[in-house]
Amino acid sequence: MSELRTTPIDPAAAPEASGGYAQGVAVDGAQRLLFISGQIPVDRAGNTPDDFEAQARLVWANLLATLAEADLKVENLVKVTTYLSSREYAAANSAVRREVLGAHRPALTVVLAGIFDEAWLLEIEAIAAG
Repeated sequence: MSELRTTPIDPAAAPEASGGYAQGVAVDGAQRLLFISGQIPVDRAGNTPDDFEAQARLVWANLLATLAEADLKVENLVKVTTYLSSREYAAANSAVRREVLGAHRPALTVVLAGIFDEAWLLEIEAIAAG
């Protein structure tokens, strides 16, 4: 069995990735892929926090729980897509994401979108390789 290697791809001909992400991620040695559905800011009891930072932390906790259930870690994330309900949450979103990811730099997309439930301020989906 080969060892999983992820290599950030940041071409000199493209804009610099300046937000804790890579322009692309090459994956070598993966045995499987995990596609994580959009994670929402709802806990097991059905509660949704009121403020953005608490929602972001809950969404990441739900995403990390899905990774853990598949015996994967944050370092296995190769693509993360975040849907924000408003541009006003961009800085707080980036801060929480950087805290969760640490030095790990997956490919990343952030989209401003109408979220399914008006109480939800964000949703995050991801792809992991293991």
